[in-house]
Amino acid sequence: MIADFFSSGIPELFYTNYYLVLFALLAIISIFATRFATRFGVPALVLFLGFGMLAGSDGLGLIDFSDAYLAQFFGTIALVIILFDGGMQTRWSSVRPVLAPALSLATIGVVFTALSVAVAAKLILPISWLEALLLGSIVGSTDAAAVFSVFSGKAIKERLARTLEAESGSNDPMAVFLTISFIQMIQYEDTNMLTLIPQFFWQMGMGLLMGYTLGRAAVWILNRIRLDSGGLYPLLALSLAFLAFSASALVNASGFLAVYVLAIIVGNADVPYRHSIFRFNEGFAWMMQILMFIVLGLLVFPGEVLSEFLIVGLILSGVLMFIARPLGVATSLLPFIRMSNFRYSVREYIFISWSGLKGAVPVILATYPLLAGIEHSQSFFNVVFFIVLTSTLIQGATISPLAKLLNLESKRGKAQKYTIELVSLGKANADIIEYCVNLEDAIVDKEIRDLLLPKGTLINAIIRDDQIITPTGHTKILANDHLFILVAKENISRLKRVLTKQRLDMEGEEVKT
Repeated sequence: MIADFFSSGIPELFYTNYYLVLFALLAIISIFATRFATRFGVPALVLFLGFGMLAGSDGLGLIDFSDAYLAQFFGTIALVIILFDGGMQTRWSSVRPVLAPALSLATIGVVFTALSVAVAAKLILPISWLEALLLGSIVGSTDAAAVFSVFSGKAIKERLARTLEAESGSNDPMAVFLTISFIQMIQYEDTNMLTLIPQFFWQMGMGLLMGYTLGRAAVWILNRIRLDSGGLYPLLALSLAFLAFSASALVNASGFLAVYVLAIIVGNADVPYRHSIFRFNEGFAWMMQILMFIVLGLLVFPGEVLSEFLIVGLILSGVLMFIARPLGVATSLLPFIRMSNFRYSVREYIFISWSGLKGAVPVILATYPLLAGIEHSQSFFNVVFFIVLTSTLIQGATISPLAKLLNLESKRGKAQKYTIELVSLGKANADIIEYCVNLEDAIVDKEIRDLLLPKGTLINAIIRDDQIITPTGHTKILANDHLFILVAKENISRLKRVLTKQRLDMEGEEVKT
């Protein structure tokens, strides 16, 4: 192994530089690999895991890593950043109509999925019922990192995409609660599940409250503070997200839910340097996804997984994808079957069932039994990793073809990620707004002179097809134009209403903002 080269008294500085070079090379290769993954329809997350396994002790031996605690710690940090980025890009107007079914999937769906996997695990593995329930709980939730990554850039119907994204962003508390609860019941025989149920409602309720409260506080702070550098605003926003996570965790509430709620509030508010915050977090989230999955890949021994858990892993993966997840979806969506606003067609039900992607969260949860010293914990980790690998590879690679087959692709294509951007001009009484014109906006195909803009408002520039246009009164606004508008601060709300007013869509129904 290359790592053996360092076994003869070489200074620690060389170790540091060696690992920095390896991580840099792995990150660079992974970034280039995302292009390959997009072209061939392979989820990039699979490649990241593969690079980690290849570089680990059971591969080329470039990095000797087996610290489950460090992997869990790093994974938690990465998930906070990924959830913050995903929440920032979630439009509340799109999530609100699907909030009820998404929360049902995130709670009832996780429970029934976990129970189904537990029954299968008990039948094929020599473990107790509590251990089987623990294994089912670990793989019961969908993964936000996997869902956000796989859906990025794909033209899935918005209602379906938002349902799945909201589910993946809010189902971690249930999975964490079930995992920790069954660990406690295994370790302490006098522990009763009924006594733990109030903890779940506390974690969910306080997580929601903390996220909402700190989200409102974050908007207030970002709008009123005047920092010397625009680059400090993204750092401030991310620091507030970590504050929400840690403060919630200190009172035994769900930090992941708090971060996601805070991110939705900040992402849907008018705050200075909003575009910079988006861009910073998008790049940072990608970096954390790459490093997180590489680290998790390093923690696995592929030879052991394939030799001892191939058959078990395939059986449980099949049960999860074809039985447990569809059963969980059916059970959680059953209460809405008579409600026209929430009703899903058979095709949509099939797509939601198939889109229950597994990713970093189950692997990180699988480290909990390792750290708790639970019997069979290493076997659980290997089985969970195999399930995650097959789920990401098979389901992730077939989501787009399935959406096309079921005719669930969006006619409008992928929606713009960024809608309104405020660039603060410091203590001046005006701001610059960047607005990405959507196809359904009422201002499309209108000349600038015909727009009912607030008095004193000026469109300074238009970016169209990567070209800068200096507008005049006769310039016509087209879909996908990027408008840069100078507006007085007191007229921002009125300008926003003018810009976001929407016309009749292609199906003849008015699109509500």
